[in-house]
Amino acid sequence: MVQAGETNIEELKGQIRKLNSKAGQMKMDLHDLAEGLPTDYKNLMDVAAATYEIYRELDELKQQLKKLENAK
Repeated sequence: MVQAGETNIEELKGQIRKLNSKAGQMKMDLHDLAEGLPTDYKNLMDVAAATYEIYRELDELKQQLKKLENAK
């Protein structure tokens, strides 16, 4: 039988994989926007803020996963 701790770890790993994919896309979007400057410079802060938030959330999930794995 799978224990609750193992389920939480697997769920977190799944969330991290999904967010990692999303973060990679946001990073590419930000890179593309930066390459095209000064065109669309008005979007720069919004895209940068969204990219920052995704990476902040990803870091938070990775820290939670590390704590759960160390608690085993």
